[in-house]
This record gives sequence, C-alpha cells and structure tokens, in this order.
Amino acid sequence: MSPSRLLSNQSRERDWENASTASSPASIPEYTGPKLYKEPSAKSNKYIIHNALSHCCLAGKVNEPQKNRILEEIEKSKANHFLILFRDSSCQFRALYTLSGETDELTRLAGYGPRTITLAMIEGIYKYSSDRKRFTQIPSKTMSMSVDAFTIQGHLWQTKKPGTPKKPGTPK
Repeated sequence: MSPSRLLSNQSRERDWENASTASSPASIPEYTGPKLYKEPSAKSNKYIIHNALSHCCLAGKVNEPQKNRILEEIEKSKANHFLILFRDSSCQFRALYTLSGETDELTRLAGYGPRTITLAMIEGIYKYSSDRKRFTQIPSKTMSMSVDAFTIQGHLWQTKKPGTPKKPGTPK
C-alpha cells in the first residue's frame, strides 16, 4: 500500500472510532419526553363493536333490552376480538361471536346462530366505519383483526319447519 493510502485508511479508522463514541448511549442525554414506543398489546375491537351495536345494528328504543344484554356479555368476556354475525348482506344482526386465536373457530357469545363457526363456513366479511356508522363489505376472504362482522353461507341457517297445512275454508 502506498503511504498516502495508508494515511487515508488510518484517518478513516479514527473517524469511525470517534463517530462510534460520539453516538454511544453515555454521550446522548436521557430522553424525558413522551414515550413513543408502546409495548405491543392484544388489540381489541370492543369499543368498535360497542359503537356498531349502539348506532347501527341495535339502535333505537325497541332494541335496547337486547343491546344491553349483549353489551353485558361483552364486558364479562375475557376475549379481545368480537365479531357480529349478520343474516345476509342486508346486515341484519343475529349474534355476537368471539374469535379464538388457537383454533381459528368463532364461538357464539350471544344471539342466534350456530354455536361454533369455522372459517370455511364464512361467506362475506365486513368492516365497521365509525364515522359513517355503517358496515362495508371487504373484498377479502381472510379473517383478521380488522374484521368486525361476517355472514355465513345461506344453507347453514335453519329453515322453519313446514307447519301443518291449514284446512280449506268451509263454503257457506
């Protein structure tokens, strides 16, 4: 190596050493402002579901007893993620489910519908928009933490049993 190259390499090494000591934790003053990094926590959609039930699904005085019953179930539950089951795309409330992360199964918490639902039974998924106070269908088929409601395939709903045929009216 030429002497000039050797000097330039040595000066670079010294710069590296100086730079590394300048940015060492001891030389940086302790930050006392607001904590920007937040420990990851289990994300919950409890408040979104609460708003959806109050302002969209079970709004009004008529639905108040059912809404209060379901909100009590939410408060009692230890789950973090809740999902609303709709009858069909017209977004008629049927039940409230919780998502189990281990089994990828939905378990009914309150309302009317199958006791457990597997991901294969789901037909459509929806996201609640708090500002618009309505649900919009998501074009995905993947269940995630951003999903707030879903529909199941039509053949999974129990149909009413056919009643006995009425007797024809007697002529007068």
